[in-house]
Amino acid sequence: MAREAGILAPVSTLVSDHGIGDFGKYTYDFIDHIKETGFKTWQILPLNSAGYGNSPYQPYSSYAGDRVYISLDTLVEWNLLKAEDIKPYEPSNLIDFEAVRAYKEIYLKRAFDCCMETGIYRDGFHYFKENHPWVFDWAVFITFKKLNDGNCWNEWPEDQKNWIGTYRYNVEMHRPLLEYEMFVQYIFYEQWFRLKKYANDQGIKILGDIPIYVGIDSCDVWCHKDCFLLDPDGNPSFVAGVPPDYFSPTGQRWGNPIYNWDVLEKTNFQFWINRLAWSQSLFDIVRIDHFRGFDTYWKIPSSCPTAEMGEWLEAPGYALFDEVYKQLPNIEIVAEDLGDLREEVLELRDHYHLSGMKIVQFELDPYGTNTDFHEKENTIVYTGTHDNETLVGWYGNLTSYQKRLLAKRFMKYKERKCTDRILHAVFDCLADRVIIPIQDILGLGNEARLNTPGTVGSPNWQWHLLDFDAFYRQLPRFKTWIEESKR
Repeated sequence: MAREAGILAPVSTLVSDHGIGDFGKYTYDFIDHIKETGFKTWQILPLNSAGYGNSPYQPYSSYAGDRVYISLDTLVEWNLLKAEDIKPYEPSNLIDFEAVRAYKEIYLKRAFDCCMETGIYRDGFHYFKENHPWVFDWAVFITFKKLNDGNCWNEWPEDQKNWIGTYRYNVEMHRPLLEYEMFVQYIFYEQWFRLKKYANDQGIKILGDIPIYVGIDSCDVWCHKDCFLLDPDGNPSFVAGVPPDYFSPTGQRWGNPIYNWDVLEKTNFQFWINRLAWSQSLFDIVRIDHFRGFDTYWKIPSSCPTAEMGEWLEAPGYALFDEVYKQLPNIEIVAEDLGDLREEVLELRDHYHLSGMKIVQFELDPYGTNTDFHEKENTIVYTGTHDNETLVGWYGNLTSYQKRLLAKRFMKYKERKCTDRILHAVFDCLADRVIIPIQDILGLGNEARLNTPGTVGSPNWQWHLLDFDAFYRQLPRFKTWIEESKR
């Protein structure tokens, strides 16, 4: 592939007038500016309906989009809302997810009522329902969840808990609620696909992201209980995570149920094929988080409060990806292959010619002499990801001696700040693609860190921009670096 540069900017971090980045006018403006700068890839995080801790990696569904990203301004343009009826939202650079959800829910219901009363977009809505069968199951799931005070499906009454398979509960009594939930998904995807087309028309590829695991409190598990290791009550027998590592001395106990790989293999991995096919329709490139779980996965007894106790077990990675490329031959996948890995993980990645990842903060030993970040061509080099400190934050935590060593090693670059020299050097590296988080383009410290692994709750996932002024001022030098490095 040609040498390219990209930007990591979750939709949530972008500018809007309504509390969180969305699919509206400011994001179109963002696309125009990164296109003019020369970026060819825009990487985002999962767009699914976020669950526990508002983490995009603990979604309620692999298919349903999170309504917080729906642009109210766009609904005004579609004549589903009136601009004068929308009350201002108090701006903050920290997202209050619950407040945003409550705020937008008012207007989404009004848009739904308008659609039903006037017929605006009704034909498109019916077409969407007919062509996306997952949306009805989702509507039933989220409606049941709301009727049960937000509790996990394994705590619902038996006829709702086991509705998938028995269909004994009469869901038709909730038809208006079901129609509303399906409408929300319709306008979500109507806005997303228009935004994606616009980005593609500007020469920008969307690099999307899916977590390897799904949450127990999800429509995925509710609909496909046999695909997971659950006890008779629907609780996970074992949960996913990773043992103690760089990020956490007690490991990371994610709590996601473990796949029943024997069942998945007997069904030709259809659960995974369907998931990836949907992601392929949403994104140009699909990054799979925690790729190593397709080689070996850390199996933690659900009774253990941390991830320190567990065992590594082998997963049928080759059988899975053989089937993936048989059914989805054109899918482009990036493997998140970070951390301490056994050699077999890299062999699995390379067998299917998947792009891997390198993180400058991990590769750049402050006491060493390397300045090449250990990258190779079929690699994406990042200064950091959503789980890292910002580059400025990482650099600020080095010793004075380490900082002097880095300054010497990047002396050929003339920028005043060492972090800017490192950024410049990343564009010159061998890798086919380099991706810079928006926080590093802005030169922000750890006040703008998006997530700290092993922790839950505020301020994780909350940082976002109030305006693009400072960001746009930084872009000319990145345009120069992109041109000079022939990306």
